[in-house]
Amino acid sequence: MTLAARHETAGVKVGAVQVGGGAPVAVQSMTNTDTADAASTAQQVCELAAAGSELVRFTVNTAAAADAVAEIRQRVRDAGCQAPLIGDFHYNGHKLLTEHPDCADALDKYRINPGNVGHGKKRDERFAAICRIAGERNKAVRIGVNLGSLDQELVKAQMEQNARGGLGKDPEQILSECMVISALHSTELALESGLREDQIIISCKTSRPTQLIDVYRELAARSRQPLHLGLTEAGMGDKGLIWSAAATSILLAEGIGDTIRVSVTPRPGGDRREEVYAACEILQALDLRRFAPSITSCPGCGRTTSTTFQELAKQVQAHVRAQLPEWKRQYPGVEDLKLAVMGCVVNGPGESKAANVGISLPGTGEAPHCPVFVDGEKHTTLAGTPEELAGAFCAIIDDYVATHYAAK
Repeated sequence: MTLAARHETAGVKVGAVQVGGGAPVAVQSMTNTDTADAASTAQQVCELAAAGSELVRFTVNTAAAADAVAEIRQRVRDAGCQAPLIGDFHYNGHKLLTEHPDCADALDKYRINPGNVGHGKKRDERFAAICRIAGERNKAVRIGVNLGSLDQELVKAQMEQNARGGLGKDPEQILSECMVISALHSTELALESGLREDQIIISCKTSRPTQLIDVYRELAARSRQPLHLGLTEAGMGDKGLIWSAAATSILLAEGIGDTIRVSVTPRPGGDRREEVYAACEILQALDLRRFAPSITSCPGCGRTTSTTFQELAKQVQAHVRAQLPEWKRQYPGVEDLKLAVMGCVVNGPGESKAANVGISLPGTGEAPHCPVFVDGEKHTTLAGTPEELAGAFCAIIDDYVATHYAAK
């Protein structure tokens, strides 16, 4: 399958990361800490960046949060993390950025929701004020329209126009049009307020995949601005991941989208990095980016009554994720590594031979040994408990990485 050529957009620099203009699709995430707690927010920023997030956003909603931004930046940079920092503003962004210049200076990009900056004349004045602050500091801006916070004056006007003209549009069509209108009008206002084309990214987010696809196709047809892509409020667990992948993959395959976030609801006490891993996997599945070694593992069936291969696949994935930040520093190209953890003789040997490093575990009734293949050749045979197998197999992986991806 050949993906469509990328939608041609202007390039926008966000810190050291370019978004659009032919640059690779960038991964973005957002913290869920209290931004006023600079230490915990900085720690999560670093964790998200280490997991693969190339831009990290956090809410700036109070004076205390705004006061903490400069410290967050300092802590993040002191930790060696260079991810651009994005401030998420709603309702009072104009006030916070004006009254806290250190916050305005420390951020690499401001996110503005045009539906949440006020009403009527005040809305345009406050929006323009944020744009002027960004322009004075050469900062990037994302104009982020959300279905759940659309300008209700605009919605009412479009509904009335539809009724008066007998246009027969259904409510979803009108809301979709309102999102696009808001994004394009706000872009015009941003340019009038002093921002350059190469400072503006836009997005129009909704929680329905088919609606998101329609809206972004329209945006791509009507704007040259880079597009931040993602299904907002996608939900929890499998539903959130699947709906996000369904919507964003179609658009990315059509060449639409310059930066991506997967907005899934974390489980209580869950790992915030899961949204980063999901975004990276979507891009990697489409061959748009390479972030981490790929791990092929079988789903299991009646031939694989043992759970050993499941435990091994889990431990191999955990090992790779834990090692990856250091591997990337030491071993250029390690993202191309292909691994396989298979559970029976049907596809096990073949998939294991096709990987750089693969193991084929015994299924029901098969000989109790686990052949390991390296670049298609039989390397060794392992046996033992799941823990022993995992330790031995991960050691083979580590050795392969060290010998095949050493810096030239």
